[in-house]
Amino acid sequence: MSYIGRKPTVGNFQICDAISVVNGQAAYTMQVGSVNVIPQSANHMIVSLNGTIQKPNSSFTVSGSTITFSSNLATGDVIDFIQILGDVLDLGVPSDGTVSLAKLTATGTKDATTFLRGDNTFATAGGGLASQQVFTSSGTWTKPSGINLIKVYVTAGGGGGGWSGGTNYHSGGGGGAGGTAIEIIDVSSVSSVSVTVASAATGGTQANFPGGGGTSSFGSYCSASGGNRGNYGGGIAGEAEGGVGSNGDINITGSAGQGGSDAVTIKETSGNGGGSFWGGGGSGDHSANGHAGANGGGGGGGQNFNAGSTGQNGGAGGAGIVVVEEYK
Repeated sequence: MSYIGRKPTVGNFQICDAISVVNGQAAYTMQVGSVNVIPQSANHMIVSLNGTIQKPNSSFTVSGSTITFSSNLATGDVIDFIQILGDVLDLGVPSDGTVSLAKLTATGTKDATTFLRGDNTFATAGGGLASQQVFTSSGTWTKPSGINLIKVYVTAGGGGGGWSGGTNYHSGGGGGAGGTAIEIIDVSSVSSVSVTVASAATGGTQANFPGGGGTSSFGSYCSASGGNRGNYGGGIAGEAEGGVGSNGDINITGSAGQGGSDAVTIKETSGNGGGSFWGGGGSGDHSANGHAGANGGGGGGGQNFNAGSTGQNGGAGGAGIVVVEEYK
């Protein structure tokens, strides 16, 4: 509220310091704690002189911090007290326990299950983890009622395992695992988010190299890249690197896929696929196709024991996964 002139003192009740009467003097300075005080007006004061309450604007007047009695005081007169009332037309500071919920202007449900937020709205108190949505294929996350905060785990696809090669005893390498991004997101003003989940990558065959892991994402908030494909048995190039999370509060690199082998006399197993945040790396095998990865894990490599030129195929890389934990 605006005022012309001096703003009223609201609800500030004060007792002035004791004043010593000076013989033949009518005007005195009012102080509280040795500091001059200015009442709103004479009508906002209670003044007692010689045990008698004085009439405002008749027995005394005020100007600034000066009170002037209608006649000079004499030796023996006593100013018992001067009380300044402040602006008695305003509420000032309410007494404890006097304001009910009905008097508040805040919006929302006002009851024992809610609390008053800083934006003057009532909200349900946080109750921890309320629900969870798991995406194994692309779609749309839709916010359930009452959810204000989510924790998202975004995992990309794993790379496919490598073909064994057409020479006996050769072993394909495992695919790298998909990376993972983890992020906590305030969704109080969000209703839905697009979710992309990487499909499973193909394992390597005599005819085709294995596929690399695809990217998963949660809208524009965070994403993760897929793991590299495994190498075929005759073309050893070390381990297949895992993918990595991006823009999350935590960004995790998927484990690398185990390298293959071009041994010609040693009986061994093929390379295992790398494990993602959730594990799921496909295992290598002996004289068999590699096993598929899961939840972003890399596919295992194939191992050629006596399969001849057709060799053994690599396992498929695990599809990505997005998990959304929902909190009230």
